[in-house]
This record gives sequence, C-alpha cells and structure tokens, in this order.
Amino acid sequence: MAGFQRLGLPSAMELRRIVARNLRRLRQQKGMSQEELADAAGINRNYVGMIERCENAASIDTLERLATALGVDPAEFLSA
Repeated sequence: MAGFQRLGLPSAMELRRIVARNLRRLRQQKGMSQEELADAAGINRNYVGMIERCENAASIDTLERLATALGVDPAEFLSA
C-alpha cells in the first residue's frame, strides 16, 4: 500500500470510504433502500450496509452487480 501513497494515490481505506460514500449517494438518488438494492443485485442486505459503513471491501464482481442494479457505470463508485 505504501507504493500507492508514494504515487499520490488513495490508500485502500480511503478507497473504501470513497466507494461507501458513492454507493450510499447513488442508492439514495435512486430512492432505494439497502434491502431493495441488495435484492436487485442478488446479494445479502447486510452486506450492502457493511460496504456503506466501510466494514467490508466489495469485490469487483460485487461492485459490478451493484452498478447494474443501480443502472450506473461501475466507475462511478470510485469517483472522488
């Protein structure tokens, strides 16, 4: 991780915070509850909450499923 910081890139924890913030924002913009999003993405409702609280790091596959359920490009989760 130190290599990324030397390059001026966000740390893993900062990336989790960015993903969490964007996931919550996008979900709320669509008017979806965590449960509705989880159902649409085919994942556990508790897992959505854990990602939004930075308690768990989502895999690329999970981010793709969440993006599809929200109708957004997966890259939107990483925009600062």
